[in-house]
Amino acid sequence: MPDSGYPWPIETTRLDNGLRVVVSEDRAAPAVAVNLWYDVGSRHEPDGQTGFAHLFEHLMFEGSLNVAKTEHMKLVQGAGGNLNATTNPDRTNYFETVPPEHLELALWLEADRMGGLVPALTQETLDNQREVVKNERRQRYENVPYGDSWLRLLPLLYPPGHPYHHATIGSMADLNAADLATFQHFHRTYYAPNNAVLTVVGDTTATEVFALADKYFGAIPARPEIPAAPDGRHVPAAGSPVAEVVTGPVPAPRVYVAHRTHPFGTPGYDVLTVLATVLGSGRGSRLYQRLADGERIAQPDLVGAYGVDLAHAPAPLIATATARPGVTGERLAAGVAEVVDELATVPVTATELDRAKALLSTGWWRQMSTVDGRADTLGRYATQFGDPALVARRLPAWLAVTADQIAELAAEVLRASDRVTLTYLPEETA
Repeated sequence: MPDSGYPWPIETTRLDNGLRVVVSEDRAAPAVAVNLWYDVGSRHEPDGQTGFAHLFEHLMFEGSLNVAKTEHMKLVQGAGGNLNATTNPDRTNYFETVPPEHLELALWLEADRMGGLVPALTQETLDNQREVVKNERRQRYENVPYGDSWLRLLPLLYPPGHPYHHATIGSMADLNAADLATFQHFHRTYYAPNNAVLTVVGDTTATEVFALADKYFGAIPARPEIPAAPDGRHVPAAGSPVAEVVTGPVPAPRVYVAHRTHPFGTPGYDVLTVLATVLGSGRGSRLYQRLADGERIAQPDLVGAYGVDLAHAPAPLIATATARPGVTGERLAAGVAEVVDELATVPVTATELDRAKALLSTGWWRQMSTVDGRADTLGRYATQFGDPALVARRLPAWLAVTADQIAELAAEVLRASDRVTLTYLPEETA
């Protein structure tokens, strides 16, 4: 299979302290993207410490040994750059895109908070950011219709003790119980050079980046033993369908139908990616054609399906639809289940397959069209699979998927006996 999904050069090195450095030169525009992946996410959190990885992401912007509180953002934005960070179950990453003359500034800032955050971390900072995260939970999950669907689906898909059992945002009780010493220990444990990948893409050279990385990160000591996350690769089959019905202030019934599949990055998940596109991407998808346009039981702009790209356990496929007026949640759930079941029995047509691959190709090249999109993707492959060059295989893998493989996968992982169904009902119709 030709490696045609990433035509730019990739050069790598590893510093003496274990930091992996990935560089992809591209002189097309005067911009450079820096992306630092830490191999720590909510899957690493023990009971009683849910939400800590995400809260720590916030703390990383609150000052470090040589950078005052709020100065990190001011320095990057003052240099004409932009920046952000994200946390998910698998990792935490920090990123900025700057003009190439400010690459050194970006690397110094990231090194300072990798090696010098703990001395600047105060109880006041922790208390302030804890409240920010608690408000984020209220605004994004608790006080919007259907907002807690992800919080509910994860415990239905993964049993207690599984690393994906809880959501990244964490629980209010655990956030309230967080103390300063725990977060100081968290930084010392996971924010080490040998637990990170630094990726730089854009208007620079590998020689320049390697030298700057050694200059600013090279003196940060490695941590000899970094605790691994719990093993989540094996999830017992439920043996019977699992369902939950939620009654609340929602405008219409909504259904989520979910199945555990294969980990992101595996051949099975490549097939799943194409399957999900056939099932639920856009007006040509099976869910849209059947439920929105055909039977007219789902709202056209609120029907779809997607895989959640989790790399360390069977990742979920989620199909969802929201009912038109007068349609019950029970009827909607039956309709979604019927379309999902037919993936194993009604062959995917050549037209459906070509359309799905065209959509995936467009999405892939849209992500690859920016230096920050490439930096994030290379960081992911280096962190999760040990080799950034594997990124070139993803698009060819999707394009090689066949209709027979989709049917085989559907029969394997989309069984009704191992299905999770989450249904929301408006209070007045419950």
